[in-house]
Amino acid sequence: MTSLLDALGDRLSGVRGRLTAGAEMRKLTWFQVGGPVDLLFQPADEADLALFLQNLPDDIPVLPIGVGSNLLVRDGGIEGGVIRLSAKGFGRAEQISDTRILAGAAIPDKRLAAAAHDAGIGGFHFYHGIPGAIGGALRMNAGANGVETVERVVEVHAIDRKGKRHVLSNAEMGYSYRHSQAPADLIFTSAIFEGYSAPQDEIRAKMDEVQTHRETVQPIREKTGGSTFKNPPGRSAWKEVDQAGCRGLTVGGAQMSEMHCNFMINTGQASGFDLESLGETVRRRVLENSGTLLDWEIKRLGRFEADRVVEPAGERG
Repeated sequence: MTSLLDALGDRLSGVRGRLTAGAEMRKLTWFQVGGPVDLLFQPADEADLALFLQNLPDDIPVLPIGVGSNLLVRDGGIEGGVIRLSAKGFGRAEQISDTRILAGAAIPDKRLAAAAHDAGIGGFHFYHGIPGAIGGALRMNAGANGVETVERVVEVHAIDRKGKRHVLSNAEMGYSYRHSQAPADLIFTSAIFEGYSAPQDEIRAKMDEVQTHRETVQPIREKTGGSTFKNPPGRSAWKEVDQAGCRGLTVGGAQMSEMHCNFMINTGQASGFDLESLGETVRRRVLENSGTLLDWEIKRLGRFEADRVVEPAGERG
């Protein structure tokens, strides 16, 4: 069978980044599940990303991913292209004023927190406990410990599906709880963040508090995707899961953590089908128990295998 890369012929001959046909998504996600993607592209820099998108036919879907910390890729793989920003081209953090940092979208949240600490800029300690990259934080308004991304962002830089560069203000991102209204076709490449001057020892103390909390209540050494479901308004998702009797619940090789029951883990041999089936089982049980239909926080992507389709719980899916 001709690969997508072969089918594209010379259209991508000018790009400088790495192109891989049939890359295994299970190697790129923290859950360690998922079938192959037709084409994986790791651009060298922003200009290289723009060139790739300009030359890719419009009918080929494109999906940007970060470090894969909150992605559940289905066993049938992903159609089209996946773009994974390289650490070399998009993983820098640079102090540009007394209280501002320019950060690439591929930099891990934890590294941005460290860079802010080194610069004596407060307000970024919450990123120390978020297991993802800045691109994902910008897209979903990631937050923890009472602080959200919206409180730190000044402007966001992105490339659209046509390869055009955009600069969005904080207001134009349209942030709300775990959500932004930025157009879905935008691939974030960097952003300017602002904090406030603070003593390094004070910043370090807050970062240590975040780390201690994570190690105490979260299964951070497991193959997991972080929080599985968003908190319903005024309530905690984990309490809904627990009250529905789903702490420790298993489907195949997937389990709701005994330690933190809003964390879903791959105990060793789970498939994407196992994990998504478990999540939807939990959603059904919570709906039956309290009338609340939990919303997924983990992003589920790709194709189901034949005869292994997971039906969503509730009318909203």
